[in-house]
Amino acid sequence: MADDKKHAEIDAALVRQLAEILNETDLTEVEVERGELRIRVAREVTVNAAPVQYAAAPALVAAPAAAAAPVSMPSDPATIVARAGEEVKSPMVGTAYLQPSPEAAPFVQSGDKVKKGQTLLIVEAMKTMNPIQAPRDGVVADILVGDGQPVEFGEPLVLLEA
Repeated sequence: MADDKKHAEIDAALVRQLAEILNETDLTEVEVERGELRIRVAREVTVNAAPVQYAAAPALVAAPAAAAAPVSMPSDPATIVARAGEEVKSPMVGTAYLQPSPEAAPFVQSGDKVKKGQTLLIVEAMKTMNPIQAPRDGVVADILVGDGQPVEFGEPLVLLEA
């Protein structure tokens, strides 16, 4: 019994440490094994509209400037958002995959109509496949990453149009 109680105390402390690691690193899952003890802490990552709105707000301000001088700032991200649509960004560092397996069809292609919550692609991080879902209904304007391409946190993956 005393051994069980000792493991329970260690488990709680370890779980807290693992949860802190998740928060500090933006990971979605972490797992630790010590002998027979195995602890996995995971959290669900959803792509919500709030971060996208922050990116879209400057585009509204920059749109008149972009219309006045489209040639002078073609690489400006705000100009690209204003012309192409809403960016769906990577919530983590990992590797993007456009289809569920190498021999399968892609989740989506440019021009496809998608529904809110539909999987657009997956980002693999630490051997965990994380589906990246459409934040709203729309049309895939462009896929900005290649299959098997490394991606950074906040990197635009897909552009959605209304």
